[in-house]
Amino acid sequence: MKNMVILTGAGISAESGINTFRDSDGLWEGHDIMEVASPVGWKKNPSLVLDFYNKRRQQLYTVKPNLAHYELVKLESKYNVSIITQNVDNLHERAGSKNIIHLHGELLKVRSQFDQNIVLDWQKDLHIGDVCKHNSQLRPHIVWFGEEVPMLDLAIEVTQKADILIIIGTSMQVYPAASLVQYITPKTPIYFIDPNPNISPSKQLTIIKEKASLGMSQLVEQFLTS
Repeated sequence: MKNMVILTGAGISAESGINTFRDSDGLWEGHDIMEVASPVGWKKNPSLVLDFYNKRRQQLYTVKPNLAHYELVKLESKYNVSIITQNVDNLHERAGSKNIIHLHGELLKVRSQFDQNIVLDWQKDLHIGDVCKHNSQLRPHIVWFGEEVPMLDLAIEVTQKADILIIIGTSMQVYPAASLVQYITPKTPIYFIDPNPNISPSKQLTIIKEKASLGMSQLVEQFLTS
């Protein structure tokens, strides 16, 4: 089987009704980014940060995977598919995809402040006083601004083996995710699905100017019938 690597961003989840967090004025749900997505913000006001992610977690239970998520699953019948996502939701998992790398963490997990390797599944609200076995406060299992991306090395390793690369719902402007395209070979074809692409097509790059669900339907038909 050929190795197919899929990079996904907020655009694929937006069709399910998940807010993309950042508004046109640069705020996340009315908050400055550094207030709710940085170690400094966590130290300054942990209750605010927990409330922010509790609301994001609650929203997950009101949405479902969309057609684009399900179309990705179909590709596994013919390709060795690996999904590298910037999204912290679990919509890829719920749709049935098997191999998923979450670059920016997961809403349905929390981790210990004492030991970041202590990661727990968590489906309810997280509060001050919820602690790990070392009696250390638990925090959202989210990669905040200024923090290392622990899954990056694995994502690079997977991308280097790609025979086909598909990019969906991300402008590829957020690093380190945007750097992953540097690790494919010059012969690896790239398919970029976005209704408003910010790049131009080339011999290596095919642009599909559609939203995630429609673009993926077109690609799946192409790849499964070729």
